[in-house]
Amino acid sequence: MKTIVVAVDFSNATPGVLRMAGGLAKAFGAGLRLFHVVEPEPSYTAYGFTPDEFPALHAYQEEVKRRAAEKLREALGNVDPALTDATTHIAEGSPLYCILDYVKECGADMVVLGSHGHGVIASLLLGSVAEGMVRKATVPTLIVPA
Repeated sequence: MKTIVVAVDFSNATPGVLRMAGGLAKAFGAGLRLFHVVEPEPSYTAYGFTPDEFPALHAYQEEVKRRAAEKLREALGNVDPALTDATTHIAEGSPLYCILDYVKECGADMVVLGSHGHGVIASLLLGSVAEGMVRKATVPTLIVPA
């Protein structure tokens, strides 16, 4: 095992996910790829508007990305210093499909992510990235409960 993707959402599940992934990386001598997904910037082109007509939305999206990068750097600081092959990456889009794409892109051998333990109704209404990963992942996926 050479590469572990660690999908983090900065929720209360994140510290446990980082500990578990760090322990696995240490045991297998693998590199960690801390990965976070931000929601895409809204598009109003279907209504005839351009992004230039909504500069506040674009500024907001840039701030979201900046803060996500900062929080990823903080998370990286909480990784065992002995794990020297740890990097961060941010994507924009649907969390499930961004994770799946990144796993292929970086040739990951495993994915570690958290589960919030929402009920059945919440999963039906909101969807579940963890559940989607279990169903669609092409590599072993470890779900760490919050």
